Amino acid sequence: MFTGDRSGDWLFRAMHRAGLANQRESRSADDGLALTDAWVTSAVKCAPPGNKPLPAERDMCSGFLRRELAALASMRVIVCLGTFGFDAALRHFEVRPKPRFGHGVEVAVEGGPTLLGCYHVSQQNTFTGRLTEPMLDAVFARARALAGEASASPATS
Repeated sequence: MFTGDRSGDWLFRAMHRAGLANQRESRSADDGLALTDAWVTSAVKCAPPGNKPLPAERDMCSGFLRRELAALASMRVIVCLGTFGFDAALRHFEVRPKPRFGHGVEVAVEGGPTLLGCYHVSQQNTFTGRLTEPMLDAVFARARALAGEASASPATS
């Protein structure tokens, strides 16, 4: 997921700076990218038309997400990219009332992880400056703090 595209460039650079990825980019499935204490997934497993998934597609793929999250029993934080990802996590954990999405919004799930909202790393957000690298770095630093880990020292470029 995100391998070989500009969104992935942003995501993996930030994860590398946070000490969660061994390299700054991923160009192919066999390029050596390894994540530490992190997992990247999505609420929708297909590439929908216009790259805009519909709630019906989210619902159809919910079983995959449910199984993935069940396998990650020790997770303490989920960084939710975009409103769609945030809403899918809220739905999965049956959070009521539904909090409004925002960059940096935190939702502590009773008996579960903390959900941390983050603007999506799409070109629409990164090209317009809605999401900047310092904003993304701050989210990953907060995620590490919430997980009880010391933030990694910034990786050199």
